[in-house]
Amino acid sequence: MAHDHAHEVPESGARLALVVGLNLLITLAEVVGGVLSGSLSLISDALHNFSDGVAVIIAWVAMRLNGVPRSDRYTFGYKRAEIVAAVINAGTLVAISLYLFAEAWQRLQTPEPVSGGIMVSVAVIGLLANVAGTLLLRRGSDRNLNLRAAYLHLLSDAVSSLGVIVGAVAIILWNITWIDPLLTFLIGLYVLWESLKILWKALETIMLAAPDSLSTAEVRAAIQDTPGVSGTHHLHLWQVAEGDIHLEAHVTTPDQMLSAADTLRQQIANRLHDLFDIEHTTLQIESGNAACETRDLK
Repeated sequence: MAHDHAHEVPESGARLALVVGLNLLITLAEVVGGVLSGSLSLISDALHNFSDGVAVIIAWVAMRLNGVPRSDRYTFGYKRAEIVAAVINAGTLVAISLYLFAEAWQRLQTPEPVSGGIMVSVAVIGLLANVAGTLLLRRGSDRNLNLRAAYLHLLSDAVSSLGVIVGAVAIILWNITWIDPLLTFLIGLYVLWESLKILWKALETIMLAAPDSLSTAEVRAAIQDTPGVSGTHHLHLWQVAEGDIHLEAHVTTPDQMLSAADTLRQQIANRLHDLFDIEHTTLQIESGNAACETRDLK
């Protein structure tokens, strides 16, 4: 079915701007709190939050570029800007995760005193702000890769803030200072896992892989089951950006008038749109023998 994105950019843009403000506030609070308390996990959470703010800004820019009209040079417009932004977001978080691992290992080798009171106070502020940001971005995150990346950034931050609070309580009650670098390792692992998933999905889109939500075999069967079609070959299925799925294929039919072939082409396009939400279909109608022309992907 068709999608109406006309209202999505300004509405999402307002929410993204609010989330950026929240992230910068959290970052400042956690950097100051981390320095004062000596907590590495709090500073690592601040770096994570700062990267979230940058990620949200990139997501907003990408959404704006997505609406730029196409030109003779950029015939698809700037729709792939969202995918590029997702790669930047995820790649940045991978680098930050590796940095956190190195810092946590160093802290385990050379323990430092940590103030649990300051740590827990700042972490609670971070948790509340991250939960608010997560709720702001939840709507629409299932339809847009960059909104989902920003949403997962904030969700992971909320989880890590909760972990920091638990660690701070443990430090206050039992003076277990080694829990601070341990939490840093756990935060880094979580961030790394989520980042690699986003990075893999973005790279699949760049490599023109068929969308995960579609089965190429089912799409081919739907074309061949259309009355008047005797076979199909050279089928290619990919997405330019999130929700913008394209298909091209050669379709074999019995010899017929051009007007009849055009009617058949429109029937196939409508069928693919209704069944699989494929927005852009390019079909080359050919006359030939089905037994010779029906082939696998080439």
